[in-house]
Amino acid sequence: MKRSTTISATVLFLITGFIGCNQSKPQSEGFITVDVTATYPKKDLILQDFMDVEYIPLETNKEFLTSGYVQAIGKNIIIVRNINQAGADIFIFDRKGKGLRKINRMGQGNGEYTFITGTITLDEDNGEIFVNCGGLRKVFVYDLFGNFKRSLNYMVGGKESGRFKNDIIYDPIYNFDQDNLICQDCTSGRNFFGQGINGTRDEDLESRNIFWIISKRDGSVSKEIKIPFVKKIFQLVFSSAGIGKVSNMGIISYRDRWILVEPSADTIYSYSTDHKITPFIVRTPSVQSMDPEVFLFPGVITDRYCFMQTVKKEYKETEPRSKLLETELVYDRQEKKIFEYVVYNDDFTNKRPIKNLVDEILTLNVLNNDDIAFVEKIEANELVEAYERGELNGKLKEIAATLDEESNPIIMLAKYKK
Repeated sequence: MKRSTTISATVLFLITGFIGCNQSKPQSEGFITVDVTATYPKKDLILQDFMDVEYIPLETNKEFLTSGYVQAIGKNIIIVRNINQAGADIFIFDRKGKGLRKINRMGQGNGEYTFITGTITLDEDNGEIFVNCGGLRKVFVYDLFGNFKRSLNYMVGGKESGRFKNDIIYDPIYNFDQDNLICQDCTSGRNFFGQGINGTRDEDLESRNIFWIISKRDGSVSKEIKIPFVKKIFQLVFSSAGIGKVSNMGIISYRDRWILVEPSADTIYSYSTDHKITPFIVRTPSVQSMDPEVFLFPGVITDRYCFMQTVKKEYKETEPRSKLLETELVYDRQEKKIFEYVVYNDDFTNKRPIKNLVDEILTLNVLNNDDIAFVEKIEANELVEAYERGELNGKLKEIAATLDEESNPIIMLAKYKK
């Protein structure tokens, strides 16, 4: 099997040193060590104890009807679309939830997307939104009123590297800096049958990287972020229910940095805007030694807590939807311990848990925002029913009193405590 050659000898030496030290002094070296096979004690957490919580009711009228899939939150606007990825409408609200405008550029013409892949990226400083269309291998750039400005072709690789734009799909994409986006190739170069796409060779796919920084101007590659691993471990799971994939999630934003997850590697890295890469989590035992593999994915991160999830590449065959074997974990930096956890929203009197803070990322939306850790949408009918049962407190109770079951969802912002 061809080994990865995508990291310099100097960097490999440093990383080997980090990993070699973690057995005796794991936390003192500045990263977290997680045994993915261990059993951890349980811990209950209250969201309001470590987050500031804000609720935004989205205005509801004939023009603004949405399932409330939050795409981005800036200083002045919120971008929302419908949960169905094929949905064409892009809704823009102000920060109080008032509807400002609706954009729809779906079509076959110049400057039009045929499908929205993943989330929409906001660059508020430059007054631009980036709509990723994986089907066309393009990112479309519009102003905040929906006027087309330019498109960015997928430009990773070329004949020299054996890479072609048709064997990648960017998802997710985040706003990296003034001039660039950071993105992940979520295909890993293979289709659902484990075959190379467009004739690329297996040995080429084994060593390829998945993280890229691309230009906002023309889509060209500004930098390839190289994560070391021994051999590619594919995340496809086969069962009587069909073929599934463990996760596509590889980039988590945390304030001004990104947490990068290559599932084939034993180290999860932190990457900063000055291109500094440092170990953030080291998992044991090695994923390369396991059968079936147990993967580790981080989720919401705060100054005190790092929420994570282990996922075993094996289905619970007893579950009607063949749910994977998952365990929710949190590392407490203050106690320097790992726990299994449940987080409760204290604005519900009936101990309503927050959906887990890792694999619900598509609905919780870990955002590329320096102030907001994550977003949860709460359906209006759920709040109306809870209000009628007397199960709400504070501001959430006040908002629920103004709703009916057909109202747009309420957006909960979980913000880093000042």
